Amino acid sequence: MEAIRCEGLTKHYGSIAALDGLNLSVAEGSIFGFLGPNGAGKTTTVKLLTGLITPTEGRAWVADEEIESSSISLRRKIGYLPEEPSFYNWMSGREFLSFVGELHHLPSREIKLRCDELLKMVDLQGDAERRIGGYSRGMRQRLGIAQSLINRPEVLFLDEPCSALDPVGRREVLSIIQRLRAEMTVFMSSHILSDVERVCDVVGIISRGRLVTESPIEELRERYARSVFELQFEEDASHLISQLEALPWVAKVEMVRLNGEPIIRLQARDVNHANLELPRIVASSGLTLLRYELTLPSLEDIFIELVGSGGEK
Repeated sequence: MEAIRCEGLTKHYGSIAALDGLNLSVAEGSIFGFLGPNGAGKTTTVKLLTGLITPTEGRAWVADEEIESSSISLRRKIGYLPEEPSFYNWMSGREFLSFVGELHHLPSREIKLRCDELLKMVDLQGDAERRIGGYSRGMRQRLGIAQSLINRPEVLFLDEPCSALDPVGRREVLSIIQRLRAEMTVFMSSHILSDVERVCDVVGIISRGRLVTESPIEELRERYARSVFELQFEEDASHLISQLEALPWVAKVEMVRLNGEPIIRLQARDVNHANLELPRIVASSGLTLLRYELTLPSLEDIFIELVGSGGEK
């Protein structure tokens, strides 16, 4: 089942294409990471999908509702946390959540129960009666997530939810997002790759308004896997370097340090040949093997390869 579908979604501002023909499908119940450098079109996409702006061309559906700026039924089905959420600083956290509940026309009893539930979820129950003006950035961001959930949305949009937070605040917000898994579909835009890698099932990478790739993270790693092997031994293995360098299927071999430990890192021209020959060489060396691994690239490695130079591949 699709929670989000885009067909040729486009947004022009004059001669500038902020979004250029986006075709995208997001599965129901997933946490989808929408990655891209600043200015790539992430926020424009979120605003289009939440009906805050209208497309120049193309169509999109969220929770079986075609996107229209005037759609009240769509607003009942989605939650939204903007990149820079605004609050009434003179309100307390509880007052603000109650106010948002009233905007959604929730019954008074449900508002009270939902506020209690959400304040506990985002760990603000002890600060619920404090004025928002005295909240830290992390507390305000957690309150922003709570307000986006007040109506029990089917699809939650989070625009750069961790961009201005310190490491503690980021960990707290990411923990909340992880707890939403399978309760709803989460569409999370970000340029912080480690955050996306930690919580998301599937990623889409956008550059200059165009979708570069869309795939589950593990499939991306396999697709862009490099033929780099890492070998760690209990004894000094430096004498193996010259032996390995002489082999025709070896492109590069070096001794590096990883967490203070010496590691042989070998890049093979032919990964299948390496898989056959390396175990034989290791066995005949007489050394005690501690680790043997064909490394997979991080999401950051893939991102830089795809859009690091500002282009697309």
